[in-house]
Amino acid sequence: MTDNIWQLPATALAARFRDGSLTPSAALRAVLDRIAAANPALNAFAILDEAGATEAAAAADARYAAGKPLGPLDGVPVTIKDNITVAGLPCAWGSELYLDYVPTADETPVARLRAGGAVILGKTNVSEFTLGRGNVDTKSFGTTRNPWNTALTSGASTGGGAASVASGFGPIALGTDGGGSIRRPASHCGLVGLKPSTGRVARRNGLPIILDDAEVIGPLARTVDDLALTLSIIQGPLDEDRLSIGVPGPHEEPPPPKGLRILYVPRIAQWQVDAPVAESCAEAARKLAALGHHVTEGVLPVDISLFEKHWPSIGAAGLSWALRGREWRGKIGAIYEEMMERAETISAADYIDALNAFREVQAQFAVAFRDWDVIVTPSAGALPWDATKFGPPHHRAFTGIVNAGGLPGLNVPCDPSPEGLPIGVQLVGPFGADWLLIALARQYEAAYPWAQRWPAV
Repeated sequence: MTDNIWQLPATALAARFRDGSLTPSAALRAVLDRIAAANPALNAFAILDEAGATEAAAAADARYAAGKPLGPLDGVPVTIKDNITVAGLPCAWGSELYLDYVPTADETPVARLRAGGAVILGKTNVSEFTLGRGNVDTKSFGTTRNPWNTALTSGASTGGGAASVASGFGPIALGTDGGGSIRRPASHCGLVGLKPSTGRVARRNGLPIILDDAEVIGPLARTVDDLALTLSIIQGPLDEDRLSIGVPGPHEEPPPPKGLRILYVPRIAQWQVDAPVAESCAEAARKLAALGHHVTEGVLPVDISLFEKHWPSIGAAGLSWALRGREWRGKIGAIYEEMMERAETISAADYIDALNAFREVQAQFAVAFRDWDVIVTPSAGALPWDATKFGPPHHRAFTGIVNAGGLPGLNVPCDPSPEGLPIGVQLVGPFGADWLLIALARQYEAAYPWAQRWPAV
């Protein structure tokens, strides 16, 4: 058992709350002390709600004392990405334009966590409008850094959430993923991070969703146990969200998989892969084969150009829609001004072309998954780079196409680079196969554990 309470996973915290050997308030104090010690080097938070968290932890203390916890995450500290609304807390979206916005309602997954007693620590730092190019570095909230090397990025746009979990600022973070924004930060910080199937996690009462159906909410954690537990709480349909109705099962974790047909895709199109990433992910594929699965190396059986041609139109049109009626000139980053100007050149027909291209991507994936159970790729094509710089284009090559397909994608830590930087491999499944990926990740974690590694920060 660790001597550092802030290093305990959510499942261990909850077990100790139940047996009375630890209270939620004591756990919160340990985490807040850890944040005070380490966050100045990382800048993971947009806002830390110490008062609100203290009140919530005290309420959880009383419930455990009465033998009436609300659920398996009652009293567990969690962080929320600052583009997901939390009632009463500012939600700036990483932008000067939203500094004064304070929502009055929780977005659906937050409401579900809160109903189960989770202690919300605060809002984690994000790229402006969550449309960054691999780093979190904003005028309003500064630069978020990687706990494994504070000169480097923790990824984007859930960079603050990934840095927080990797550093022990609570065992669970809630993030969003519209093109890799959970999976790539998870890869850079040594975490499991799930981009759920479109509709798996219902959404309501949130900010404008810039990237249409491609943008989803999901969890990041250090262990598969914690990730699975969080998904079990935030998943499920909502009448007001049509996308969430009819998502296929299973809706809980199946038995350990056997003999899966796995396609390993080491490269996509013309994009290079950093050598340490390529070597680590190839080794992960070999390890999956050693677990009894049938692994074949090949090319992605989907036309990546359908995504790459039309993705910029989706992003630019979505940002223009989200900022309509606001005076944005001179108040947003240069790359977002360029997107707004691009939006003026996009016709309705262009936008429909983009949506139809995504439908074709979905159809091609459906055909591919007749032959394969899981597709495996690197999560990020590059190792982390300077935290103040945009990433190289190849860092994002493997993830956005999964969003266009509406599919589940799960980052799993694999062997680190020679200098100790985390690297992750992406597991991709058919629409609705989120829990199959979790079962496979659990099997991999049991054979090749990673959670014992901690950054020195």
